[in-house]
Amino acid sequence: MAISDPTSSAIVVGVGPESGLGGALCRRLGREGLHVFVAGRTPENIERVADSIRKDGGSATPVVTDATVEEDVIRLFDVAQAQGPVLELVIYNAGNNAWGSFVEMEAEFFENMWRVGCFGGFLVGREAARRLAPLKKGSVLFMGATASLRGRPPFTAFASAKAGLRAITQAMAREFGPQGIHVAHVVIDGAVDGDKINRNLPDYAKSKGEDGMLNIEAVSDTFWMLHKQHRSAWTLELDLRPFKETF
Repeated sequence: MAISDPTSSAIVVGVGPESGLGGALCRRLGREGLHVFVAGRTPENIERVADSIRKDGGSATPVVTDATVEEDVIRLFDVAQAQGPVLELVIYNAGNNAWGSFVEMEAEFFENMWRVGCFGGFLVGREAARRLAPLKKGSVLFMGATASLRGRPPFTAFASAKAGLRAITQAMAREFGPQGIHVAHVVIDGAVDGDKINRNLPDYAKSKGEDGMLNIEAVSDTFWMLHKQHRSAWTLELDLRPFKETF
């Protein structure tokens, strides 16, 4: 049960519809008693997520944020630092999985994929480190994908961005882990049972069968587990997949 006067806060970047993974992450943190800064590009979406947290007894602040714009990211952390309780957790969930032919791929498409998948993660990770390092505690968790580990057609641009984000995670963990900040990377290996697939690919979602996609509440539980790990046994990377997923 959420508490009425939180003493800690969290930032979740990359929040879309209420029924998406970002929304589930925010609600999970709200139930744990953290004040949640709900960050995403669409005002209506993040307000709905924040409102759902409040209705559940928690507290939240929606902050319109484009993770690829440095000024937006800095402002987000400034707002969290000024308005909220002590920051203890930052999650980067922004992503833009798309595919295309390598030889027909426009440079703009490749760059946009990198900006969301990698550059935005750098900006958020940098600001998180700047705010958490003086506290000598906290967690920074990045959302990865199968493409973080391997590149294959037609996901060249997506894989390059996700591999870069994974490298950022590794470098941050090695630099800031000894300073008391837990940095981790979660590889999502499979389809996520959220708004994006259920709305855009309903036949595909149905074909996966019972528990054939990653349940968003179960994924959120894992993120909370990572945040609460004892520092003598921190995880750098773990992968999640449905029991029937081939790998």
